[in-house]
Amino acid sequence: MDPIHELSRPPLTSYESLARMIDHSLLRPELTEEQVEEGCRIARAYGVASVSVRPSDVDLAVEWLRGTDVAVGSVAGFPHGSSTTAAKLYEVRDLIRRGAREVDMVLNIGKLVSRCFQYVETELRQIADACHESGVLLKVIFENAYLTDELKIIACKIATRAGVDFVKTSTGFAPSGATLEDLRLMRRYAGPNVRIKAAGGVRTLDMALAAYEAGADRFGATATVKILEDWKTRLREQAVSSPS
Repeated sequence: MDPIHELSRPPLTSYESLARMIDHSLLRPELTEEQVEEGCRIARAYGVASVSVRPSDVDLAVEWLRGTDVAVGSVAGFPHGSSTTAAKLYEVRDLIRRGAREVDMVLNIGKLVSRCFQYVETELRQIADACHESGVLLKVIFENAYLTDELKIIACKIATRAGVDFVKTSTGFAPSGATLEDLRLMRRYAGPNVRIKAAGGVRTLDMALAAYEAGADRFGATATVKILEDWKTRLREQAVSSPS
């Protein structure tokens, strides 16, 4: 019988508990440097966990967020996952050299679908080792839109054996993004030391809270301001309605 790693999760009760789940996404290809800078300002003002920027923006984001608790993250093998392992390793090491503290890397979707599981695991082990040598978190993107449930489960097990820090639903650029069903499945089959990240479609406070309840520890968002302003309002309303 497969191990089950499900959580009984207490409700979120503070502003920080939700804000620190957010990776503020700045990955759209048409963003200007001014828009990326504004995104970093938002991340700083709202106290989120990280920004996720394009590789060519890492140097700037590191400078803009210096002295804050907001981590700079970036992407490798993005968005298709089909780069060679050597190319991905170069990308990851270059991002780390530039100051990225978190890397979201797309696994090789074609190799997974082709059931070349040893290839996928060997690649993830090498990338995980490269990240962990520098104290950097590795989040591995599955791109669930293209996978059967069987392959999602296999990917969770491979990622657990490889020692990754997070498994992630999506890039946000595929036909569909995170679903609550996928988050529950990933939480069930990823190891207890592997965290879950939702991406693609977390645009409202209710969806963010539902993702948390389904097992997500992080989620990517472009609607960060709306989600957190709504969260502040809800916390105030709860405080007023709670008996003293």
